[in-house]
Amino acid sequence: MVQPVAENINFPSEEEKILNLWKELDCFRECLKQSKNRPRYTFYDGPPFATGLPHYGHILAGTIKDIVTRFAHQSGFHVDRRFGWDCHGLPVEYEIDKTIGIKGPEDVAKMGIAEYNKQCRGIVMRYAGEWEISVQRLGRWIDFRNDYKTLYPWFMETVWWVFKQLYDKGLVYRGVKVMPFSTACNTPLSNFESNQNYKDVQDPSVIVTFPLEEDSSVALVAWTTTPWTLPSNLSVCVNPDMQYVKLQDNASGQVFILMEARLSALFKAESEYTILERFPGSALKGKKYKPLFNYFEKCKENGAFRVLVDDYVREEEGTGVVHQAPYFGADDYRICMEYKVIQKDSPPVCPVDASGCFTAEVTDFAGQYVKDADKNIIKKLKECGRLVYSGTYKHNYPFCWRSDTPLIYKAVPSWFIRVEHMVDKLLANNEQCYWVPEFVREKRFGNWLKEARDWAVSRNRYWGTPIPLWVSEDFEEVVCVGSVDELAALTGVKVSDLHRESVDGLTIPSRCGKGVLHRVPEVFDCWFESGSMPYAQVHYPFENRKEFEDTFPADFIAEGIDQTRGWFYTLLVLSTALFGKPPFKNVIVNGLVLASDGQKMSKRKKNYPDPSAIVNSYGADALRLYLINSPVVRAENLRFKEEGVRDVLKDVFLPWYNAYRFLIQNVIKLQKEEGINFKYNEASVKESDNIMDKWIVSFTQSLIHFFKVEMDAYRLYTVVPRLVKFVDMLTNWYVRTNRRRLKVKDTPTRTEQD
Repeated sequence: MVQPVAENINFPSEEEKILNLWKELDCFRECLKQSKNRPRYTFYDGPPFATGLPHYGHILAGTIKDIVTRFAHQSGFHVDRRFGWDCHGLPVEYEIDKTIGIKGPEDVAKMGIAEYNKQCRGIVMRYAGEWEISVQRLGRWIDFRNDYKTLYPWFMETVWWVFKQLYDKGLVYRGVKVMPFSTACNTPLSNFESNQNYKDVQDPSVIVTFPLEEDSSVALVAWTTTPWTLPSNLSVCVNPDMQYVKLQDNASGQVFILMEARLSALFKAESEYTILERFPGSALKGKKYKPLFNYFEKCKENGAFRVLVDDYVREEEGTGVVHQAPYFGADDYRICMEYKVIQKDSPPVCPVDASGCFTAEVTDFAGQYVKDADKNIIKKLKECGRLVYSGTYKHNYPFCWRSDTPLIYKAVPSWFIRVEHMVDKLLANNEQCYWVPEFVREKRFGNWLKEARDWAVSRNRYWGTPIPLWVSEDFEEVVCVGSVDELAALTGVKVSDLHRESVDGLTIPSRCGKGVLHRVPEVFDCWFESGSMPYAQVHYPFENRKEFEDTFPADFIAEGIDQTRGWFYTLLVLSTALFGKPPFKNVIVNGLVLASDGQKMSKRKKNYPDPSAIVNSYGADALRLYLINSPVVRAENLRFKEEGVRDVLKDVFLPWYNAYRFLIQNVIKLQKEEGINFKYNEASVKESDNIMDKWIVSFTQSLIHFFKVEMDAYRLYTVVPRLVKFVDMLTNWYVRTNRRRLKVKDTPTRTEQD
């Protein structure tokens, strides 16, 4: 017996009823059970951090994943859908540092790593319960019981195995490189991390003099937006092929040398200066100058404080004379190494500690945070008569993605994975992947791969997977450990956990007479862990070997466009290095969900509605459809508007519901008035001669065909608009124009009854 349909409907409460039914019948697990003998469709879920609540970006990506994996199941495949958690790294540590007032490494040393990591472990899954409730409320089918966490010892053991494979292939090395450095988190960041959070900022802009030793009345003038690097200056650089001038400032009488194309950096009109001489930059090579400060005068013995040449100096900005602080700039480091101003084994001129404060070597500014010291350095330069100009400069500058504080560039010893040598292989493997939309593969991701740099995988932190390298004091003897059993064989100790507090104290006897080997203090960048998840989530190769090898690469993954420099990248690098092939076959890339004003969504600014409030007001289906039926599925950005979700309810779901209600009303009327039980039977349906009937049947069959073709091609952005259009055609055209004919009293037109 067909049940009557209420005139009004509360979609959120109806969804709750369906969720309860799914729970009561254990529908998700029952589906997995019934499909276990079908062909496998492999899906990898990128692990989010559980230190915050789900936002619209998570909801969007989760909806895309849910749609595709449900379709795969309905197409005859078995689809395991395991939820993953990213448990290590800066997000967790930064929360702890704020909570208990950790300012730097010395505070952790006082507390002890074991206690510090215990605190981190305590908050890692702070919001796990809320995540599970939220994800399930949104109707997504995903396995939380059989999840993976990057802190599980078996997961960490596979990460060790991955690293050892790379080490054995000669892809691991220790080097000093100038890297983006977070002073708030006391650690270097990889290039792709530093690219995640750029902001327009106003920085100091100064031009300073470097008087020549041969004639102190003549001075090179250099421009910088980082005055804090000037105490570490060891050279200046000019372009050998560009034209330079020696000129006199008509107002002050001072004589300066700068690039002719950059005269506008100092002067507004030609009448303000008199050119005395013109010459190529190469003529300045080797000229010595007086240091700005005397902190590192001893470096003069190694060729410091002279003019170097390199074509990286440009005519677009500055004075054409670039000040070089080799341990705070990648080009500075390269050029000074080339000219042997510094050498690999020379003590670094890097008077800035992990918290971004000057060390005792810089006596005038010791203990000051570098950015705060800018104004004091400028004041000192003015007092010494070395300041020509001081102002501000607006430019795009990288900020730490976790602490939202300015990054600095700083030379630090790090462990690297060689990537640059396999760029061609990365590009070839990328070509084998099917990207939706396609332009992301060629443009955004492809361009990033072309410029791929060696990957700094070490972090000077505590809560993470320890890098499994045991070394002698001189680093000449290195042992890489790839498993718990191997560690036990080498140290005589079997551990059940692999965090720092469990392995840092273990030593390995030297085979070269160097005493004992100690583990290096660094932990892995958490991106190395998430890039290892295809293998680590199944504890490969220690378990599930055949299962993994039969289903790799994954059939499908999906994340936001920001992951072209994150998870997508690390997956591809590790898969290429390990197996020489891509880690996935198909990928959907979504754009970013922004606040309604186009700004980044911010908890602090409260510039977006709470997702749970939206779901409670309009329902999860309305939110899901709003997100999926938008440009964000084509990797474009979406300005989130609450009225957009409301319109989905008003323009799609309510008309659809009313059409269904109209059908049920007439079915019940048919039973009551004529005693006929309406029962749809495809085999006994008679073909209608009515043109509108033919049209809606044709439209439906076309939709079904279109849906299958486009879903097989992962083009959600074409499928969803067509589904919405179908609802519009059904409710606003077919039902509305045939309302009178479809009612019970017009029985001759009915064709589906028994």
